[in-house]
Amino acid sequence: MIKTAFTKLIGVEHPIALAGMGGGTSPELVAAVTNAGGLGILGVSSDSPEDLTRHVADTRARTDGPFGLNLLLHFATDDELRAVLDAKPAILSTAWAGDHQNLTEIFNLAHERGVKVMHMVPSAADAEKAAAAGADVIVAQGTDGGGHIGLMGTAVVVPMVTRAVAPVPVLAAGGIADGRGLAAMLALGAAGVLVGTRFLATVESPIHNAFKKLIVDSDGSDTLVTDLADIFLGNEWPGALARIGRNRLVERWLGRTNELRRRRDELMPLMQEARKNGDVEETILYWGQSAGLIHEIVPAGQVVADMVHEAESLLRNRLPSLVVD
Repeated sequence: MIKTAFTKLIGVEHPIALAGMGGGTSPELVAAVTNAGGLGILGVSSDSPEDLTRHVADTRARTDGPFGLNLLLHFATDDELRAVLDAKPAILSTAWAGDHQNLTEIFNLAHERGVKVMHMVPSAADAEKAAAAGADVIVAQGTDGGGHIGLMGTAVVVPMVTRAVAPVPVLAAGGIADGRGLAAMLALGAAGVLVGTRFLATVESPIHNAFKKLIVDSDGSDTLVTDLADIFLGNEWPGALARIGRNRLVERWLGRTNELRRRRDELMPLMQEARKNGDVEETILYWGQSAGLIHEIVPAGQVVADMVHEAESLLRNRLPSLVVD
């Protein structure tokens, strides 16, 4: 068993957390990760108040363990933040604060309700700000990951962040899909890992089966980092980029963003219909480079168990054998 500052702080068995991916998580997936000994996190940035209540109740009906709720702060209103905190998750998982938002005030609101705070950052400078604001856990996210990311590689940003915020526990995110990645991140100073793409290709994942197959078939090289997705969705973030799958829709609109803005209302229903129907060529899809390490769709609990078993084997057997007197 691998015990770290993260597992002790949160009260979980394994140092593995589910990324709170908007549209990529569900009560079933969150509960499966938590029940397997990790930390499930539900993405709720797009939830209405009614959806939030229903999804939290559904998650609690499936697990007695701790789980988190994730908010992208840039778009979150004060009322949305309070609604999430009133739901009393074990963890408030946050990322991408706007310049107008005060992290200290946000984190204090959580702590006043007995909720711990996990904040994702793309750099050591942002990590220091989050730690000073009172974050209980920092997630250092590398550009290897899917969705909204920074521009530094995971293997570089993780040791930079761990050094900058010690002794605050740090989770590594981006490009991690197996026990080798977990062991490597522990060696770099992380107290665990936050995993997204690997959990998309699971039985409990809510995404269409056609999208799961796309991840399994990917060699990890079929993504690009762009602001195209946010322009398409009408959620433009100053300076934010996202790693998305390269498909026919993306190829059609690269370099035509002004026209895309003008035609957004016309195109959005078509994209939403394509997503519903599992048309992998005509919708925006988020996944990371770790897709190249994913070869089958399995239950989420098996993902957790396999990652831990492989990491333990490496830490106990292979790595010690490399050191000789």
